[in-house]
Amino acid sequence: MEKPGISAIIITFNEALSIERCLSSIVGIADEIIVVDSFSADSTEDLCRKYNARFVKHEFTGFMDQKNYSLTLASYKYILSLDADEALSPELRDSLAEVKNNLVSDGYLFNRLGNFCGQWIRHSAWYPDRQLRLFNKEMGKWGTKNVHETFRMVAGSKITRLKGDLLHWSSDSVDDFSDKIRSYSDIAAKELFKKGKKATVFAPSIHYIWRLFLTYFLHLGFLDGRNGWIVCSLGAKSSYLKYSWLRKLRREEINNKGADDKL
Repeated sequence: MEKPGISAIIITFNEALSIERCLSSIVGIADEIIVVDSFSADSTEDLCRKYNARFVKHEFTGFMDQKNYSLTLASYKYILSLDADEALSPELRDSLAEVKNNLVSDGYLFNRLGNFCGQWIRHSAWYPDRQLRLFNKEMGKWGTKNVHETFRMVAGSKITRLKGDLLHWSSDSVDDFSDKIRSYSDIAAKELFKKGKKATVFAPSIHYIWRLFLTYFLHLGFLDGRNGWIVCSLGAKSSYLKYSWLRKLRREEINNKGADDKL
């Protein structure tokens, strides 16, 4: 019989600058902390062990894969899944403490509030950005993509939304955010390629224009000022890069196939 409690799972890679903020916010909420690390070269491991976390090193093959692996390590049925650059707000901590001993729903949704360069972004499609982060691991699995992955609950699952925000320190500089955009776009393009997806010559530009219009105008990104423009324009750039790189992968596939046919 599964023992009652909450397992917190966090995946890491060189997270020394943010991991303590995350870990300190779940003390008293999580009954165990499991960190699955992609062979960090900084002090991430030492900082995690300060909080009695179980620290497991595991090769990174994608966010979804890493999180599904972490589920196999959990001792408890209910999982609190956080990223290293996230932390519970005081109000969300109170909400979790209130439901912890009476987990009657299969999953719990949190609003996520993102911070970009020191500013909390409350529009631009960044908020409320509802996330399913506390869930019964027997009622679903991580899936769909290896970037922007979500935990998919089985049909008929009972979902409850909790008060309070999951705080997310997205990036503290434009350069850092740009690097993340390029990395995530590369992973997303490869994911689409593996699924057999194709992109027309117009796809990168169309996705760029639509994403910018959606986030900056329809989701009121302009109300977030200069940083609103930056996150919306770079978000649109990520869509452009994703479909550009998908086209590149398709061209390489065709060229390689042509070369093989000549042998």
